[in-house]
Amino acid sequence: MRIFKVLCAILAVSVPLWAAAPALARPAPDSFADLADKLLPTVVNIATSQTLKPRAQPNLPKLPPGSPLEDLFKNFLGPRDGQPRHVTSLGSGFIIDPSGYIVTNNHVIEDSDQITVTLNDGTEMPAKLVGRDTKTDLALLKVSPRKPLPATHFGDSDKARIGDWVMAIGDPFGIGSTVTAGIVSARNRNINAGPYDDFIQTDAPINRGNSGGPLFDMDGNVIGINSQIFSPSGGSVGIGFAIPANLAREVVGQLRKYGVARRGWIGVRIQTVTPEIAEGLNLGSNRGALIADVTAGGPAARAGLQNGDLVTGFDGKPVADDRALPRIVADTPIGKTVNIDLLRRGHKATLRITVQKLADDSKPDKPAKSAPPPKGKSPLSRLGLTLGQLDGATRAKFKIGGNVKGVLVASVDPSGAAAEKNVRPGDVIVEISGQAVSSPDEVSKRLDADIKAGKKVELFLISRGGNLTYVGLRLS
Repeated sequence: MRIFKVLCAILAVSVPLWAAAPALARPAPDSFADLADKLLPTVVNIATSQTLKPRAQPNLPKLPPGSPLEDLFKNFLGPRDGQPRHVTSLGSGFIIDPSGYIVTNNHVIEDSDQITVTLNDGTEMPAKLVGRDTKTDLALLKVSPRKPLPATHFGDSDKARIGDWVMAIGDPFGIGSTVTAGIVSARNRNINAGPYDDFIQTDAPINRGNSGGPLFDMDGNVIGINSQIFSPSGGSVGIGFAIPANLAREVVGQLRKYGVARRGWIGVRIQTVTPEIAEGLNLGSNRGALIADVTAGGPAARAGLQNGDLVTGFDGKPVADDRALPRIVADTPIGKTVNIDLLRRGHKATLRITVQKLADDSKPDKPAKSAPPPKGKSPLSRLGLTLGQLDGATRAKFKIGGNVKGVLVASVDPSGAAAEKNVRPGDVIVEISGQAVSSPDEVSKRLDADIKAGKKVELFLISRGGNLTYVGLRLS
């Protein structure tokens, strides 16, 4: 008995050290049945129809009626009777208000002439489009029910952790309401679907027709809107993407109030901070969003932001990278004046900036795309650059505007350091390490001086197609 008590005491001490459950971790549910039974009535099927105008048909040779060749041309080119064609598509959605407001993906209802919503009990109702947003692929519909509808609500998607259980409900391939389950596979995915990508990745099986349907947590909150899948085969391979609820909540609220999404804008172009750029700007860190260009007369220009500033915080929220800043700015109320924290040449600073509305024709504040050298070569040769003077001929050849000042990149050695960083012929070097340059000789002298001073990285400010971007090139 004594030995047993000692063993128990040892286990009581040891178990927390090697098997302690993380805070807020939840065990796998025995069944999803109760949750599915509660949430299925809140998810709907969405059917759309679209009328396509007849295409102009080419002149074909006259063929004998009923001949095989006539059937072949009809099958290949479609009917030639000039009649319009009707196409239909299916998707999913979910009710967020008992009065009949329904959220779905924009691509589910885009270009449709008629939208029909089918409830879980089979009731069909026509729906009208309240508003849609192409940048986040969201749309809000409204039906007019005879009695209040069962509704769900958005949860806090920021609390979703990798490994959490989730449940998806939708109408894959139009076969009817279907429940699947999985886990959160990843967060903050950028799949180049739009300027505000911040997808939740899940392995819950999602297929065509699930688009617009909800991704639930185990408390029944909508933490995502199923939107995309990665699939070489066209079916689910366990890689699905959902728009996070915290992004959707703001957009849907604006669609309901204004019919369109109203986003904040400060008038900057930003880019990723590479290790070379961080070293060239003496930043000491590659966390943040680097200002590559400031729109003249915009909020950022009036606030005093400059090229080369590294934004580390906005309105009290940390800015981890170039993808975070556009989302934070877009969600900031229009007209609000906030603090913007930055590093400028290694020194911390805080400015006050007033957020303006992103116009329909404005570009979001978004990221720009972005071996030891042999001895005896010139600095330009080491980098693989051949420079030229900007004149009328070169401006015409590379379509460079008259307002662009600097030194032309005439050619780039494919095996050089510049080519590795995507420097191209037709680029214009505007500045080197914050100093304007106007001739190839000036660039060469600047590089020589920095190499003699022991500098490891040269920071170029380059104009490409009228847009500015920073490029850091290692000198050795």
